[in-house]
Amino acid sequence: MATADDLRGAMELDRVIHEPARLLIVAILYADRSAAYPSLLSMTRLTSGNLHTHLRQLEKAGYIQAERAYRGKRSITVWHLSEVGHAAFEIYQGQLKQIADHLTELIV
Repeated sequence: MATADDLRGAMELDRVIHEPARLLIVAILYADRSAAYPSLLSMTRLTSGNLHTHLRQLEKAGYIQAERAYRGKRSITVWHLSEVGHAAFEIYQGQLKQIADHLTELIV
C-alpha cells in the first residue's frame, strides 16, 4: 500500500525539466537526439524569445548543447541533449512513473 511518503517523490522532481515548456523541449530532444532552432520553434509553438529563454536555462543546467551548422550559406543552431540531460530526463521519467504507480495503488 502506498503512503504519503511514497508520493513525496513529486517534491524531488527536477525543477529545470519539470517546467512545461522545458519538459517539451527536453522530450523532443530525447526522442530526436537533436533539433535545429527553427524546428524547435515550430514544434513547441513558443515565441522566439520564450524558446530562447528556456534553451538558455537548459544549457546553463548542462542538459543541452548548441552546435553551429550550415544549411547552404545560412548558419543555424542545432541543439543536442547532453549525456547529463539524457540521464536527468530518464530519472525524471522514472520518478513520474513511480508517482503514478503509487497513486494507482492508493486508488485501487
